[in-house]
Amino acid sequence: MGRDTGPKCRKCRREEEKLFIKGDRCYASSCPVSQRSSPPGELPKKRRTRRSQYLLHLREKQKVRRIYGIRERQFRNYFAQAKQGKGITGETLLVLLERRFDNALYRAGFASSRNQARQMISHGHFQVNGRGANIPSIILREGDVVAVKEGRRARVKAILEANKGRVAPSWLEKDLEAMTVQAIGSPNLEETGYSIAVNLIVEFYSR
Repeated sequence: MGRDTGPKCRKCRREEEKLFIKGDRCYASSCPVSQRSSPPGELPKKRRTRRSQYLLHLREKQKVRRIYGIRERQFRNYFAQAKQGKGITGETLLVLLERRFDNALYRAGFASSRNQARQMISHGHFQVNGRGANIPSIILREGDVVAVKEGRRARVKAILEANKGRVAPSWLEKDLEAMTVQAIGSPNLEETGYSIAVNLIVEFYSR
C-alpha cells in the first residue's frame, strides 16, 4: 500500500484544527496550527465564505482519514463493513477505526503517534495473543492481548516513559510492568478527543 509522505502539519492546517498526527510537536508552541489560522495556500480572510454541503461532507471525511492515517480505498472498505454491521453506521465506523492495532498502541502510549505505531508494528516489535503481528490494520477484539517482544523492550520502555502522562481509554488496560495492553471492552467515542460529525461522512458516501 502506498504511503503519504507529504508534510503532516499541512493536513492539520487544511482541516483548521489539530489532528495530533505528528506526536510531540502537536503539543508544542511551535505547532503551525497555533501560529497560522488559515489553510495552506490561502491568505487569512476577514470574512469567512460560506461552505457548500458537499465541501462540508468532504472535509469531515478527509479529517477522519487523516486522523487515522488511512488511504481512501481502505476507508471505503471500513465504511462498507460498518454499513453491513449492526447499529448506527457512523458510530460503527469510528469503533472499527479505534480498534485498529496501530491506533490502540497510540492510545495506550506505546507510541507517540499513529505513524510511529505503524512503523514499530511493521518492524515486528509486538505480539498479539502470543504470536508475532506486523500488520497495523489488525482489528483488536475484546480479550486480545498485545505484548512487546523481549528484544524490543528497551526502545518501547523509553517511549512509554515519554508518554507516561497519557491516559489509556477505558476499553484498554495496560500493564507497564509486563509491557502489555489488553482490549477489555468496546471503544467509547466520547474518549476519542475529536469532534467528528459522523453523519456528514455517511451522507458523503450515500450520495
